[in-house]
Amino acid sequence: MILDDYEQQLLNGWEDVFKKGQLTMWILLSLKDGPKHMAEIKALIKDLTNGTLSADDQSMYRALRRYYDAEMVAFTSQTGNSGPDRKVYSLTPTGMRVLTQFLDRNITGVFYKPATSALITRRLKNE
Repeated sequence: MILDDYEQQLLNGWEDVFKKGQLTMWILLSLKDGPKHMAEIKALIKDLTNGTLSADDQSMYRALRRYYDAEMVAFTSQTGNSGPDRKVYSLTPTGMRVLTQFLDRNITGVFYKPATSALITRRLKNE
């Protein structure tokens, strides 16, 4: 399907807002299977989203600091290979419970619902 310039502009604006709202989920989801440093979190998010979502280092550090202040993530300092110590982040029990509840309420409970899944996967008849 090819979009005209106006439709592409609408799609780009929608995607920008959509992606900003997803950063929390993807950061916490990337920590679900174990501790990671920021570069590993960024790489996993990029891989899991097929390269459609990425964040600059400053945005990542601000987000991780917010989650730390909210007691959703913890960190330990790890000696860097050839540079300064780096922080390795992990989900706290609170972070895991909040992430699990969010995924149940907003992802699996919505997108895996048969009617929703059918709407997403079914092609529009007028295409």
